[in-house]
Amino acid sequence: MGEHQSAAMPGLSDGNGFFFERRSAGDFPFYRQSQTALSGRSWGLILLGVVLGFAVLTAHLAFYNTTAGGFVPAILFPLIPLAVLAMVAGKAWRALFRTPTGRDCLLMLAIAGVNILVSVAVALLLQHLFKMSANPVNAMLAEASNAARILFYLKTIPQLFGEEVVSILPFLAILWCCHTKLGLTRKSAIIIAWLSTALIFGAMHLPTYDWNFLQCFLVIGAARIVLLSGYIITKNIWVSTGAHIINDWLLFTLMVVLPGGHAGI
Repeated sequence: MGEHQSAAMPGLSDGNGFFFERRSAGDFPFYRQSQTALSGRSWGLILLGVVLGFAVLTAHLAFYNTTAGGFVPAILFPLIPLAVLAMVAGKAWRALFRTPTGRDCLLMLAIAGVNILVSVAVALLLQHLFKMSANPVNAMLAEASNAARILFYLKTIPQLFGEEVVSILPFLAILWCCHTKLGLTRKSAIIIAWLSTALIFGAMHLPTYDWNFLQCFLVIGAARIVLLSGYIITKNIWVSTGAHIINDWLLFTLMVVLPGGHAGI
């Protein structure tokens, strides 16, 4: 997993780490000078890869409407930014990944449960204040055949993994900027990066929810805060990805069983 993952978390015992971070997980990769932090140029290239991956996912191409073609953008979505990360960081790109443990799997379930509760609670509260936009996936799943539904579930695996990639890489970039460049404390940098990532994630969903800014930044943003906690706790992208898949698959299933229900995050 490279030098970045093996480094212990400096200062965790003297108050620089949050109580919920696993001490055994070490520190975040790529942001501290002591861990050979990536340069501003490297982070710029990585963020460009994030933008390109998202552009490929959201492009309107006829090929995407075919059975096989629908998997192409979902796969390229995470592959492009990860390829750029590997290009600038070498083998250290693998520091994002760790083998999940049974404890990690339980954490995935817990985070998915908390996320559903938080998202539904925020949505129910806000729907009394302004009009909420429905996720088009709701109508699509209600009308789809069982075979189409299975293909949809399979396609969401790389796409939801991609949503974690394009959330965690900006999180680490902002963490680097705040801590290494601006000189903020580790805790302050994490909080700013955490909230900023939630806003970025919400903005990515604006086209899906008819440019409903309040819904995307408050409901979707709240979901990202909860889901990103899986990575912050474990420094393992598989944990936040697993929680995200569990969360969305449960909500997608509710859409099929109870048409008209709330959309997945």
